[in-house]
Amino acid sequence: MRPPLLAEDLLHSFLEFLTVEKGLASNTALSYRRDLGKYFLFLNQIHSQPLKAGEEDLIRFIHQQSRSGLGARSLARLISTLRSFHKFLVREGKRGEDPAANLTSPRTWLALPKFLTVEEVERLLDQPEAGSLLGVRDRAMLEVLYAAGLRVSELVSLKTEGLNWKGGFLICQGKGGKERIVPLGGSAVRAVKRYLEEVRSKLVKRPSSILFLTRRGQAFTRQGIWKLLKAYAVRAGLPNRISPHVLRHSFATHLLERGADLRSVQLMLGHSQITTTQIYTHVSRERLRRVYNKYHPRA
Repeated sequence: MRPPLLAEDLLHSFLEFLTVEKGLASNTALSYRRDLGKYFLFLNQIHSQPLKAGEEDLIRFIHQQSRSGLGARSLARLISTLRSFHKFLVREGKRGEDPAANLTSPRTWLALPKFLTVEEVERLLDQPEAGSLLGVRDRAMLEVLYAAGLRVSELVSLKTEGLNWKGGFLICQGKGGKERIVPLGGSAVRAVKRYLEEVRSKLVKRPSSILFLTRRGQAFTRQGIWKLLKAYAVRAGLPNRISPHVLRHSFATHLLERGADLRSVQLMLGHSQITTTQIYTHVSRERLRRVYNKYHPRA
């Protein structure tokens, strides 16, 4: 069932504003579209529409989504979407008041991100075959994914010109098209240099600036990286929870556990708000608590 025509027009204008003026990534815009599609259908069911909905209508909708099993993190994203949408309507003069102004997000940090231990990461990185072309490529990709804490979308869009060997860093394009500089450790630098010197030229089918290429000479998809990582995780005997984002979580957690300051980790992860990065301090505290409870004689 499609939302009413008026709602579709508002949605189109809102998404156009986000992508053109705010530089929102297409995947994020798709999430906004899905969330607002559910919201519009709910309003249609209660015989209302976005220009007339009140705060109580929004709360009823959020409670409905919560009862349907939506987790805290997804609810937080949904609430953020509703706030952005109604703020846009007021900004455009389509509404006089903002019914979402007082909505607050759930405490998403309680759902702590999963991460690997240093030993588990090392086992994972050791899985690609060092003597095969694709093994050399895959080792380089995994090394960069962990060494730089990249999102999978950032990894697949890395360009060869974004690497700086002498400085030991790379330039990646994050959410909203924002570029950032991230340091690369010696292990990752060596792995990528070997890939460039021995493998990449054999994978190129047509001129391309993309750093990591498939055997067909194309850029990887996010799903392709996910499947590749899953296969290596199975070989390493790691749990099913592995994903590219777990390596990103591991990157941040390991840095903080070894004394890195929160602001530096925020910059390396590309978080616009330091509150997003603070979730990793909760991870470290939770881990310390488990260690304490396990080993302290009077815990």
